[in-house]
Amino acid sequence: MNTRAKREHNPALYEAILSLRTTEECLKFFEDLCTMSELSAMEQRYQVARALHDGKIYNEILAETGASSATISRVNRSLQYGAGGYDLVFGRLEGEGK
Repeated sequence: MNTRAKREHNPALYEAILSLRTTEECLKFFEDLCTMSELSAMEQRYQVARALHDGKIYNEILAETGASSATISRVNRSLQYGAGGYDLVFGRLEGEGK
C-alpha cells in the first residue's frame, strides 16, 4: 500500500509527455525541461530500478551505475511500495521484447 502523502498534480506536463512520439522527441523535450544533473539523476534511478527488477544485487548495481547505496535503497523502496509505475513500464517493455 502506498502510504506517501498525495499531492495535487497538474496533468499538463504528463499530457505533454504523452504527446511525444519518438525517443529523439522525448530527449529534446527533457533536455529543455530538466537540468543536466536532473536528467542524469533520473537516468541513474531508472538504470538502478531496471537492475533491481532484473534481480541484481546492490554491489553489482553500485559497480554498474555508480549510484550510492542510499539511491539504490530509495529506488528499491519505490519498487516495493511505490505507485507501480516502474512495474508498468517494465511489463510493457518486456512485452515489446526490449
